Amino acid sequence: MQCAVGTLTLTMLLLLLLLTSTSNGDAQRIPGLKKDDSCSCQVNSSVWAFPARKFEGVLQLVQDCGDNLQSLQLQVKLSNERLPEIQATIKNVTARLEPYQYLNDQGLYTALHLRQLAKELRELEEDISSIHQDKPSDQTQKLTQEIGKVRKEVDKMHLSNTFNMKTVKEKLHSLKNGVESCRTIPEEFISKQGVCSQRIMSNISTPVITKISPYGKSYTSGSWGRQAKQVMEDQEGSGVFYWVQPLVNSHRLGNIVRRYRSYDDFMASKNHEDVSVAPSYSHANAIQGSGTVVYGEAVFYNCYYSPELCRYDLQTKVTTRLKIPDIGTNNEFPYCYYNCKDWTDTDFAADETGLWVIYSTQGNHGNLVLSRLDSEAFNVTHTWTTRLFKKSVTNAFMVCGILYATRYIDRFHEEVFYAFDTATGKDDNTLALPLEKIENGVASLSYNPIDRQLYMYNDGYLLSYQAIF
Repeated sequence: MQCAVGTLTLTMLLLLLLLTSTSNGDAQRIPGLKKDDSCSCQVNSSVWAFPARKFEGVLQLVQDCGDNLQSLQLQVKLSNERLPEIQATIKNVTARLEPYQYLNDQGLYTALHLRQLAKELRELEEDISSIHQDKPSDQTQKLTQEIGKVRKEVDKMHLSNTFNMKTVKEKLHSLKNGVESCRTIPEEFISKQGVCSQRIMSNISTPVITKISPYGKSYTSGSWGRQAKQVMEDQEGSGVFYWVQPLVNSHRLGNIVRRYRSYDDFMASKNHEDVSVAPSYSHANAIQGSGTVVYGEAVFYNCYYSPELCRYDLQTKVTTRLKIPDIGTNNEFPYCYYNCKDWTDTDFAADETGLWVIYSTQGNHGNLVLSRLDSEAFNVTHTWTTRLFKKSVTNAFMVCGILYATRYIDRFHEEVFYAFDTATGKDDNTLALPLEKIENGVASLSYNPIDRQLYMYNDGYLLSYQAIF
Protein backbone atom coordinates (compact mmCIF):
# COMPACT_ATOMS: atom_id res chain seq x y z
CA MET A 1 0.00 0.00 0.00
CA GLN A 2 2.87 2.46 0.84
CA CYS A 3 4.45 1.83 -2.56
CA ALA A 4 1.19 2.64 -4.33
CA VAL A 5 0.76 5.91 -2.39
CA GLY A 6 4.35 7.00 -3.16
CA THR A 7 3.96 6.33 -6.89
CA LEU A 8 0.70 8.27 -6.98
CA THR A 9 2.25 11.25 -5.15
CA LEU A 10 5.18 11.38 -7.60
CA THR A 11 2.73 11.34 -10.48
CA MET A 12 0.82 14.29 -8.99
CA LEU A 13 4.02 16.31 -8.56
CA LEU A 14 4.98 15.75 -12.19
CA LEU A 15 1.52 16.92 -13.16
CA LEU A 16 2.01 20.09 -11.10
CA LEU A 17 5.27 20.81 -12.94
CA LEU A 18 3.50 20.44 -16.24
CA LEU A 19 0.76 22.80 -15.09
CA THR A 20 3.35 25.53 -14.31
CA SER A 21 4.69 25.47 -17.88
CA THR A 22 3.14 27.29 -20.81
CA SER A 23 0.43 25.67 -22.73
CA ASN A 24 2.56 24.92 -25.83
CA GLY A 25 5.84 24.29 -24.03
CA ASP A 26 7.81 27.01 -26.10
CA ALA A 27 9.79 30.04 -24.71
CA GLN A 28 7.87 33.36 -24.97
CA ARG A 29 9.40 36.09 -27.23
CA ILE A 30 9.02 39.68 -25.78
CA PRO A 31 9.64 42.86 -27.87
CA GLY A 32 11.69 45.67 -26.16
CA LEU A 33 13.30 49.12 -26.65
CA LYS A 34 16.94 50.14 -26.30
CA LYS A 35 17.27 53.04 -23.90
CA ASP A 36 20.38 54.41 -22.19
CA ASP A 37 22.50 51.44 -23.15
CA SER A 38 19.92 49.13 -21.71
CA CYS A 39 17.04 47.06 -23.02
CA SER A 40 13.63 47.89 -21.66
CA CYS A 41 10.61 45.60 -22.15
CA GLN A 42 7.19 44.92 -20.61
CA VAL A 43 6.62 41.42 -19.42
CA ASN A 44 3.24 39.83 -18.55
CA SER A 45 4.13 37.78 -15.45
CA SER A 46 0.72 36.15 -15.32
CA VAL A 47 1.97 33.60 -17.80
CA TRP A 48 4.14 32.09 -15.05
CA ALA A 49 1.65 32.54 -12.22
CA PHE A 50 1.41 29.50 -9.96
CA PRO A 51 -1.93 27.64 -10.65
CA ALA A 52 -3.07 27.65 -7.01
CA ARG A 53 -6.61 26.46 -7.69
CA LYS A 54 -5.45 23.58 -9.83
CA PHE A 55 -2.83 22.71 -7.21
CA GLU A 56 -5.46 22.72 -4.45
CA GLY A 57 -7.73 20.48 -6.56
CA VAL A 58 -4.95 18.02 -7.24
CA LEU A 59 -3.88 18.14 -3.58
CA GLN A 60 -7.44 17.32 -2.51
CA LEU A 61 -7.52 14.48 -5.02
CA VAL A 62 -4.29 13.08 -3.59
CA GLN A 63 -5.67 13.43 -0.05
CA ASP A 64 -8.91 11.67 -0.97
CA CYS A 65 -7.03 8.87 -2.68
CA GLY A 66 -4.82 8.45 0.39
CA ASP A 67 -7.86 8.29 2.68
CA ASN A 68 -9.49 5.69 0.44
CA LEU A 69 -6.34 3.62 0.42
CA GLN A 70 -6.09 3.79 4.22
CA SER A 71 -9.75 2.74 4.51
CA LEU A 72 -9.12 -0.16 2.15
CA GLN A 73 -6.02 -1.10 4.11
CA LEU A 74 -8.12 -1.15 7.32
CA GLN A 75 -10.76 -3.32 5.69
CA VAL A 76 -8.13 -5.79 4.53
CA LYS A 77 -6.68 -5.89 8.05
CA LEU A 78 -10.10 -6.53 9.60
CA SER A 79 -10.83 -9.21 6.99
CA ASN A 80 -7.55 -10.93 7.77
CA GLU A 81 -8.40 -10.86 11.47
CA ARG A 82 -11.88 -12.30 10.89
CA LEU A 83 -10.75 -14.86 8.34
CA PRO A 84 -9.69 -17.50 10.95
CA GLU A 85 -13.04 -17.03 12.70
CA ILE A 86 -14.92 -17.47 9.43
CA GLN A 87 -12.81 -20.50 8.54
CA ALA A 88 -13.51 -22.03 11.97
CA THR A 89 -17.24 -21.45 11.52
CA ILE A 90 -17.17 -23.08 8.09
CA LYS A 91 -15.22 -26.01 9.51
CA ASN A 92 -17.72 -26.41 12.34
CA VAL A 93 -20.72 -26.28 10.01
CA THR A 94 -19.03 -28.70 7.63
CA ALA A 95 -18.31 -31.13 10.46
CA ARG A 96 -21.95 -30.95 11.61
CA LEU A 97 -23.20 -31.57 8.08
CA GLU A 98 -20.90 -34.52 7.42
CA PRO A 99 -23.13 -37.05 9.25
CA TYR A 100 -25.97 -36.10 6.91
CA GLN A 101 -23.88 -36.50 3.78
CA TYR A 102 -24.27 -40.27 3.81
CA LEU A 103 -27.97 -39.79 3.03
CA ASN A 104 -26.97 -39.24 -0.57
CA ASP A 105 -24.33 -41.98 -0.41
CA GLN A 106 -26.94 -44.47 0.80
CA GLY A 107 -29.26 -43.49 -2.03
CA LEU A 108 -32.10 -42.23 0.12
CA TYR A 109 -33.77 -40.60 -2.83
CA THR A 110 -32.98 -43.32 -5.31
CA ALA A 111 -36.01 -45.22 -6.62
CA LEU A 112 -36.47 -48.75 -5.36
CA HIS A 113 -35.89 -51.57 -7.78
CA LEU A 114 -39.15 -53.10 -8.88
CA ARG A 115 -38.06 -56.57 -7.77
CA GLN A 116 -37.34 -55.35 -4.24
CA LEU A 117 -40.68 -53.55 -4.17
CA ALA A 118 -42.54 -56.71 -5.13
CA LYS A 119 -40.67 -58.71 -2.48
CA GLU A 120 -41.60 -56.28 0.28
CA LEU A 121 -45.21 -56.30 -0.81
CA ARG A 122 -45.31 -60.08 -0.85
CA GLU A 123 -43.96 -60.20 2.72
CA LEU A 124 -46.62 -57.71 3.79
CA GLU A 125 -49.36 -59.83 2.19
CA GLU A 126 -48.15 -62.91 4.07
CA ASP A 127 -47.95 -61.04 7.39
CA ILE A 128 -51.40 -59.48 7.24
CA SER A 129 -52.95 -62.74 6.04
CA SER A 130 -51.49 -64.60 9.01
CA ILE A 131 -52.58 -61.91 11.47
CA HIS A 132 -56.08 -61.75 10.00
CA GLN A 133 -56.50 -65.51 10.36
CA ASP A 134 -55.41 -65.44 14.01
CA LYS A 135 -57.17 -62.23 15.05
CA PRO A 136 -59.60 -60.92 12.45
CA SER A 137 -60.68 -57.31 12.97
CA ASP A 138 -61.83 -54.26 11.06
CA GLN A 139 -58.27 -52.97 11.04
CA THR A 140 -56.79 -56.13 9.55
CA GLN A 141 -59.58 -56.20 6.95
CA LYS A 142 -58.87 -52.57 6.02
CA LEU A 143 -55.12 -53.23 5.71
CA THR A 144 -55.80 -56.29 3.52
CA GLN A 145 -57.84 -54.12 1.16
CA GLU A 146 -55.16 -51.39 1.06
CA ILE A 147 -52.43 -53.92 0.32
CA GLY A 148 -54.62 -55.34 -2.44
CA LYS A 149 -54.80 -51.88 -4.05
CA VAL A 150 -51.03 -51.52 -3.88
CA ARG A 151 -50.67 -55.00 -5.45
CA LYS A 152 -52.71 -53.80 -8.44
CA GLU A 153 -50.46 -50.76 -8.80
CA VAL A 154 -47.33 -52.92 -8.73
CA ASP A 155 -48.82 -55.23 -11.36
CA LYS A 156 -49.42 -52.17 -13.54
CA MET A 157 -45.78 -51.23 -13.11
CA HIS A 158 -44.69 -54.55 -14.58
CA LEU A 159 -46.88 -53.95 -17.62
CA SER A 160 -46.33 -50.26 -18.28
CA ASN A 161 -42.81 -49.87 -16.83
CA THR A 162 -43.78 -46.37 -15.72
CA PHE A 163 -44.26 -45.68 -12.03
CA ASN A 164 -43.58 -43.33 -9.14
CA MET A 165 -41.37 -45.40 -6.85
CA LYS A 166 -41.13 -42.79 -4.11
CA THR A 167 -44.90 -42.66 -3.66
CA VAL A 168 -45.18 -46.43 -3.45
CA LYS A 169 -42.22 -46.59 -1.05
CA GLU A 170 -43.97 -44.16 1.30
CA LYS A 171 -47.15 -46.20 1.11
CA LEU A 172 -45.28 -49.42 1.91
CA HIS A 173 -43.61 -47.74 4.90
CA SER A 174 -47.01 -46.77 6.28
CA LEU A 175 -48.47 -50.23 5.63
CA LYS A 176 -45.53 -51.95 7.35
CA ASN A 177 -46.06 -49.94 10.52
CA GLY A 178 -49.78 -50.58 10.31
CA VAL A 179 -49.27 -54.35 10.01
CA GLU A 180 -46.81 -54.29 12.93
CA SER A 181 -49.32 -52.39 15.06
CA CYS A 182 -51.99 -55.02 14.36
CA ARG A 183 -50.06 -57.84 16.00
CA THR A 184 -50.63 -57.23 19.71
CA ILE A 185 -50.29 -53.57 20.66
CA PRO A 186 -53.92 -52.43 20.20
CA GLU A 187 -55.22 -55.24 22.45
CA GLU A 188 -52.75 -54.29 25.16
CA PHE A 189 -53.92 -50.70 25.07
CA ILE A 190 -57.52 -51.83 25.44
CA SER A 191 -56.56 -53.67 28.63
CA LYS A 192 -54.73 -50.59 29.93
CA GLN A 193 -57.38 -47.94 29.35
CA GLY A 194 -57.26 -46.95 33.03
CA VAL A 195 -53.59 -46.00 32.65
CA CYS A 196 -53.28 -44.84 29.05
CA SER A 197 -56.80 -43.60 28.27
CA GLN A 198 -55.24 -40.26 27.35
CA ARG A 199 -52.02 -41.38 25.77
CA ILE A 200 -50.52 -38.17 24.39
CA MET A 201 -48.73 -35.97 26.92
CA SER A 202 -50.09 -32.44 27.14
CA ASN A 203 -47.25 -30.96 29.19
CA ILE A 204 -44.22 -31.68 31.39
CA SER A 205 -43.74 -30.22 34.86
CA THR A 206 -40.77 -28.28 36.14
CA PRO A 207 -38.18 -30.53 37.84
CA VAL A 208 -39.55 -32.27 40.94
CA ILE A 209 -36.11 -33.70 41.78
CA THR A 210 -32.86 -31.77 41.28
CA LYS A 211 -29.76 -33.44 42.65
CA ILE A 212 -26.07 -33.74 41.87
CA SER A 213 -25.00 -37.28 41.07
CA PRO A 214 -23.64 -39.11 44.14
CA TYR A 215 -20.48 -39.63 42.09
CA GLY A 216 -20.04 -35.89 41.53
CA LYS A 217 -20.43 -33.46 38.63
CA SER A 218 -17.30 -34.74 36.91
CA TYR A 219 -19.29 -37.81 35.81
CA THR A 220 -21.14 -35.96 33.07
CA SER A 221 -22.57 -39.01 31.32
CA GLY A 222 -24.65 -41.89 32.58
CA SER A 223 -28.22 -42.80 33.43
CA TRP A 224 -30.48 -43.01 36.46
CA GLY A 225 -34.06 -43.62 37.46
CA ARG A 226 -36.49 -45.73 39.39
CA GLN A 227 -36.95 -49.43 38.82
CA ALA A 228 -39.41 -49.41 35.93
CA LYS A 229 -41.45 -52.55 36.61
CA GLN A 230 -43.11 -53.68 39.83
CA VAL A 231 -41.73 -57.06 40.95
CA MET A 232 -43.44 -59.81 42.93
CA GLU A 233 -43.64 -59.03 46.65
CA ASP A 234 -42.53 -62.53 47.63
CA GLN A 235 -39.44 -62.29 45.43
CA GLU A 236 -36.18 -62.04 47.37
CA GLY A 237 -34.91 -58.47 47.53
CA SER A 238 -38.17 -57.17 46.04
CA GLY A 239 -39.23 -53.56 46.29
CA VAL A 240 -38.97 -50.66 43.88
CA PHE A 241 -35.58 -48.97 44.16
CA TYR A 242 -33.74 -45.95 42.72
CA TRP A 243 -30.53 -46.47 40.80
CA VAL A 244 -27.63 -44.50 39.29
CA GLN A 245 -25.25 -45.75 36.61
CA PRO A 246 -22.28 -43.41 35.90
CA LEU A 247 -19.96 -43.80 32.92
CA VAL A 248 -16.19 -43.66 33.35
CA ASN A 249 -13.24 -43.88 30.93
CA SER A 250 -14.00 -40.96 28.58
CA HIS A 251 -17.66 -40.97 29.68
CA ARG A 252 -18.16 -44.15 27.69
CA LEU A 253 -17.95 -47.27 29.87
CA GLY A 254 -19.16 -48.55 33.22
CA ASN A 255 -19.75 -51.72 35.20
CA ILE A 256 -21.41 -50.52 38.44
CA VAL A 257 -25.10 -49.86 39.09
CA ARG A 258 -25.64 -48.15 42.44
CA ARG A 259 -29.09 -48.69 43.93
CA TYR A 260 -31.00 -47.25 46.89
CA ARG A 261 -33.89 -49.09 48.53
CA SER A 262 -35.86 -45.92 49.30
CA TYR A 263 -36.38 -42.40 48.03
CA ASP A 264 -35.05 -40.95 51.31
CA ASP A 265 -31.84 -42.99 51.03
CA PHE A 266 -31.40 -41.84 47.46
CA MET A 267 -31.87 -38.15 48.29
CA ALA A 268 -29.46 -38.47 51.23
CA SER A 269 -26.97 -40.57 49.20
CA LYS A 270 -26.75 -43.20 51.94
CA ASN A 271 -27.34 -46.93 52.43
CA HIS A 272 -26.54 -47.72 48.82
CA GLU A 273 -25.58 -51.03 47.24
CA ASP A 274 -23.15 -51.22 44.31
CA VAL A 275 -24.01 -54.00 41.88
CA SER A 276 -21.25 -55.11 39.48
CA VAL A 277 -22.68 -56.23 36.17
CA ALA A 278 -19.13 -57.10 35.01
CA PRO A 279 -15.72 -57.51 36.70
CA SER A 280 -14.42 -54.28 35.14
CA TYR A 281 -15.48 -51.55 32.73
CA SER A 282 -13.39 -53.14 29.97
CA HIS A 283 -14.94 -56.59 30.35
CA ALA A 284 -16.99 -58.00 27.44
CA ASN A 285 -20.16 -57.72 29.56
CA ALA A 286 -19.48 -54.15 30.72
CA ILE A 287 -21.81 -51.23 29.96
CA GLN A 288 -21.19 -48.94 26.99
CA GLY A 289 -23.14 -45.72 26.61
CA SER A 290 -25.87 -44.03 28.61
CA GLY A 291 -28.90 -45.96 27.34
CA THR A 292 -29.16 -48.21 30.41
CA VAL A 293 -32.48 -48.96 32.12
CA VAL A 294 -33.50 -51.19 35.06
CA TYR A 295 -36.69 -53.07 34.20
CA GLY A 296 -38.01 -55.60 36.69
CA GLU A 297 -35.11 -57.53 38.15
CA ALA A 298 -32.73 -56.98 35.24
CA VAL A 299 -30.38 -54.29 33.93
CA PHE A 300 -30.54 -53.72 30.16
CA TYR A 301 -27.71 -51.98 28.32
CA ASN A 302 -25.42 -51.91 25.26
CA CYS A 303 -22.61 -54.47 25.67
CA TYR A 304 -19.02 -53.23 25.73
CA TYR A 305 -17.64 -52.35 22.27
CA SER A 306 -20.26 -54.52 20.58
CA PRO A 307 -23.48 -54.25 18.53
CA GLU A 308 -25.07 -56.69 20.96
CA LEU A 309 -27.49 -55.84 23.76
CA CYS A 310 -26.99 -57.16 27.29
CA ARG A 311 -29.41 -58.26 30.00
CA TYR A 312 -27.96 -58.68 33.50
CA ASP A 313 -30.25 -60.56 35.90
CA LEU A 314 -30.02 -59.03 39.39
CA GLN A 315 -31.20 -62.29 40.98
CA THR A 316 -29.20 -64.94 39.13
CA LYS A 317 -26.20 -62.69 38.25
CA VAL A 318 -26.33 -64.11 34.71
CA THR A 319 -25.78 -62.00 31.57
CA THR A 320 -27.57 -62.84 28.31
CA ARG A 321 -26.97 -61.16 24.96
CA LEU A 322 -29.12 -60.22 21.98
CA LYS A 323 -27.99 -59.18 18.52
CA ILE A 324 -30.24 -57.07 16.28
CA PRO A 325 -29.21 -57.17 12.60
CA ASP A 326 -27.87 -53.91 11.10
CA ILE A 327 -28.06 -52.01 14.40
CA GLY A 328 -25.79 -48.96 14.57
CA THR A 329 -23.07 -49.12 17.20
CA ASN A 330 -19.82 -47.56 18.45
CA ASN A 331 -20.85 -43.95 17.75
CA GLU A 332 -22.28 -44.67 14.31
CA PHE A 333 -25.68 -43.14 15.11
CA PRO A 334 -25.55 -41.23 18.43
CA TYR A 335 -28.01 -38.56 19.51
CA CYS A 336 -26.48 -35.49 17.93
CA TYR A 337 -28.68 -32.38 17.85
CA TYR A 338 -26.50 -29.25 18.43
CA ASN A 339 -23.79 -31.26 20.21
CA CYS A 340 -23.29 -34.99 19.75
CA LYS A 341 -23.65 -37.08 22.90
CA ASP A 342 -21.21 -39.88 22.22
CA TRP A 343 -21.99 -43.58 22.73
CA THR A 344 -25.77 -43.15 22.59
CA ASP A 345 -26.39 -45.46 19.62
CA THR A 346 -28.58 -47.80 21.69
CA ASP A 347 -31.20 -46.46 24.08
CA PHE A 348 -33.42 -48.69 26.23
CA ALA A 349 -36.83 -47.42 27.33
CA ALA A 350 -39.75 -48.67 29.43
CA ASP A 351 -43.42 -47.72 29.61
CA GLU A 352 -46.83 -49.12 30.51
CA THR A 353 -46.68 -51.67 27.69
CA GLY A 354 -43.23 -53.12 28.30
CA LEU A 355 -39.57 -52.79 27.38
CA TRP A 356 -38.27 -51.07 24.23
CA VAL A 357 -34.98 -50.34 22.51
CA ILE A 358 -34.42 -47.24 20.34
CA TYR A 359 -31.66 -47.27 17.72
CA SER A 360 -30.85 -46.64 14.04
CA THR A 361 -29.76 -48.70 11.07
CA GLN A 362 -28.13 -48.00 7.73
CA GLY A 363 -31.05 -49.79 6.10
CA ASN A 364 -33.36 -47.10 7.51
CA HIS A 365 -30.86 -44.40 6.46
CA GLY A 366 -29.98 -43.44 10.04
CA ASN A 367 -33.60 -42.76 10.98
CA LEU A 368 -34.94 -43.94 14.33
CA VAL A 369 -35.97 -47.58 14.62
CA LEU A 370 -38.07 -48.80 17.54
CA SER A 371 -38.24 -52.43 18.70
CA ARG A 372 -40.38 -53.90 21.46
CA LEU A 373 -38.65 -56.60 23.52
CA ASP A 374 -39.74 -59.57 25.54
CA SER A 375 -37.91 -58.68 28.75
CA GLU A 376 -37.72 -62.27 30.01
CA ALA A 377 -36.94 -64.21 26.82
CA PHE A 378 -34.90 -61.19 25.67
CA ASN A 379 -35.88 -61.14 22.02
CA VAL A 380 -37.55 -58.72 19.60
CA THR A 381 -41.34 -59.04 19.23
CA HIS A 382 -42.17 -55.96 17.11
CA THR A 383 -40.25 -53.37 15.09
CA TRP A 384 -41.32 -50.01 13.67
CA THR A 385 -39.30 -47.69 11.42
CA THR A 386 -39.67 -43.90 11.52
CA ARG A 387 -38.67 -41.03 9.24
CA LEU A 388 -36.97 -39.11 12.06
CA PHE A 389 -33.19 -38.85 11.63
CA LYS A 390 -31.58 -39.97 14.90
CA LYS A 391 -28.75 -37.46 14.72
CA SER A 392 -31.30 -34.63 14.58
CA VAL A 393 -32.56 -35.25 18.13
CA THR A 394 -31.01 -34.97 21.61
CA ASN A 395 -32.83 -37.95 23.15
CA ALA A 396 -35.96 -40.13 23.00
CA PHE A 397 -38.24 -42.03 25.38
CA MET A 398 -41.46 -44.06 25.46
CA VAL A 399 -44.80 -43.28 27.15
CA CYS A 400 -47.92 -45.43 26.68
CA GLY A 401 -46.62 -46.95 23.45
CA ILE A 402 -45.70 -43.56 21.99
CA LEU A 403 -42.13 -42.62 21.08
CA TYR A 404 -41.21 -39.02 21.94
CA ALA A 405 -38.09 -37.16 20.76
CA THR A 406 -36.46 -33.98 22.08
CA ARG A 407 -34.33 -31.26 20.59
CA TYR A 408 -32.00 -28.57 21.98
CA ILE A 409 -33.38 -25.06 22.52
CA ASP A 410 -30.66 -23.49 24.69
CA ARG A 411 -28.50 -24.32 27.70
CA PHE A 412 -31.49 -24.36 30.05
CA HIS A 413 -34.25 -25.75 27.83
CA GLU A 414 -35.12 -28.76 25.69
CA GLU A 415 -38.33 -29.31 23.73
CA VAL A 416 -40.34 -32.45 23.02
CA PHE A 417 -41.17 -31.86 19.36
CA TYR A 418 -41.98 -35.28 17.87
CA ALA A 419 -44.18 -38.29 18.63
CA PHE A 420 -44.64 -41.65 16.90
CA ASP A 421 -47.65 -43.77 17.86
CA THR A 422 -46.99 -47.52 17.66
CA ALA A 423 -50.73 -48.22 17.84
CA THR A 424 -51.38 -46.49 14.52
CA GLY A 425 -47.92 -46.27 12.90
CA LYS A 426 -48.41 -42.49 12.50
CA ASP A 427 -46.04 -39.71 13.52
CA ASP A 428 -46.56 -36.11 14.65
CA ASN A 429 -43.87 -33.42 14.50
CA THR A 430 -46.03 -30.51 15.70
CA LEU A 431 -45.44 -30.92 19.44
CA ALA A 432 -43.80 -28.17 21.51
CA LEU A 433 -43.57 -29.40 25.11
CA PRO A 434 -40.92 -27.46 27.11
CA LEU A 435 -38.43 -29.29 29.30
CA GLU A 436 -36.19 -27.41 31.73
CA LYS A 437 -32.63 -28.44 32.53
CA ILE A 438 -29.50 -27.16 34.28
CA GLU A 439 -26.71 -27.83 31.77
CA ASN A 440 -26.34 -28.35 28.01
CA GLY A 441 -25.88 -32.09 27.69
CA VAL A 442 -28.64 -34.67 27.97
CA ALA A 443 -26.94 -38.03 28.44
CA SER A 444 -30.16 -39.97 29.02
CA LEU A 445 -33.90 -39.37 29.33
CA SER A 446 -36.29 -42.16 30.31
CA TYR A 447 -39.85 -42.59 31.56
CA ASN A 448 -41.09 -44.65 34.49
CA PRO A 449 -44.62 -46.09 34.22
CA ILE A 450 -44.96 -46.57 38.01
CA ASP A 451 -44.74 -42.91 39.05
CA ARG A 452 -45.21 -41.49 35.49
CA GLN A 453 -42.08 -39.38 35.79
CA LEU A 454 -39.26 -38.61 33.35
CA TYR A 455 -35.67 -39.08 34.54
CA MET A 456 -32.84 -37.04 32.99
CA TYR A 457 -29.07 -37.39 33.47
CA ASN A 458 -27.97 -33.81 32.71
CA ASP A 459 -24.15 -33.36 32.76
CA GLY A 460 -23.79 -34.73 36.29
CA TYR A 461 -27.18 -33.48 37.53
CA LEU A 462 -30.07 -35.85 38.19
CA LEU A 463 -33.46 -34.35 37.29
CA SER A 464 -36.98 -35.78 37.26
CA TYR A 465 -40.26 -34.37 35.89
CA GLN A 466 -43.92 -35.27 36.12
CA ALA A 467 -45.57 -36.23 32.83
CA ILE A 468 -48.90 -34.42 32.43
CA PHE A 469 -51.75 -35.84 30.32
